[in-house]
Order: sequence, then structure tokens, then C-alpha cells
Amino acid sequence: MFNLFGNKTAPLTCADAIAKAAAGELTLLDCREAAEVSASGTAAGAVHIPLALVPLKADPKAPDHDARLDPAKPVAVFCAMGGRAGRAVEVLRGLGYEAHNIGGFGDWCAAGGPVTR
Repeated sequence: MFNLFGNKTAPLTCADAIAKAAAGELTLLDCREAAEVSASGTAAGAVHIPLALVPLKADPKAPDHDARLDPAKPVAVFCAMGGRAGRAVEVLRGLGYEAHNIGGFGDWCAAGGPVTR
């Protein structure tokens, strides 16, 4: 089917992300601030990189690249409500990642995703 808007990736639900993360098929990225993560915990196994640092930490060519982010592996991004995750997805896609906004941490919890505190 022709996609008028050019989005090459199908939407990923939290339930999909939970299953794929458990199977090691994607990387979870929490782009909230450290205080938010400290207050509520995060998705089990998630990489925590605040939104402001995503362009530096996700760029494989940058000296500060976080090796836990691999452009060859899809990334599911969440924040508190989904807005910052959307911005992080744009950055990641610009760097060549397959990236998906799965919304907020509450969405992850509501879908039964495991949490670490």
C-alpha cells in the first residue's frame, strides 16, 4: 500500500514492545529526566538517556556514543506522556535507527511491562 506520509515503520504498541524487549529484539529507551526515573522507576532493562543527551549518546560517530544503542537494533522510546519520546524518535530516525514512540511510562505499566526501581 502506498504511504502518503512516508512513515516506513508500523506503529509499535506497548504490548508489542514488552514482548520484543523480553525476547531481546529491541532496546528500550527512557528519555525522562533522572529525577523522574528516581521517583517512579523505569521499564526493566531500559537504557536511560535524558532527551537533551540523545543526539550525543545515540550518534555512533560521536565520542560519547552509548554502546547500548545499536543502529542495527530497533528502539522503543518512552517518557512521561509521549511528547519527549516523539522528539527522541525523530533524532534517532535521523541517525538511521528504526525507532518507535510507545508513549509514556504509565502506558508501559498499564500494559503490564516489568518495572525496576
